[in-house]
Amino acid sequence: MNQRLFILKIQGTKKIPDYIQIRDEEFTLIAYFKVSNPKTALSRCNLLHKTEHILKIARELPYGKMKELEL
Repeated sequence: MNQRLFILKIQGTKKIPDYIQIRDEEFTLIAYFKVSNPKTALSRCNLLHKTEHILKIARELPYGKMKELEL
């Protein structure tokens, strides 16, 4: 994948879990998933093989901050 991708962590509430967004360089939403269930969303955008790497970044990323994914 040659395009630039960005990851963003959205803080949930008591009833809504935290979510992760992956967006492309035009800020188009590529994947949107709960931290506890990333497989379906990452499979759809051909990033399933990078699940552990993406989740590691997501756990360390502060809420509301965006970071470029280095895959």
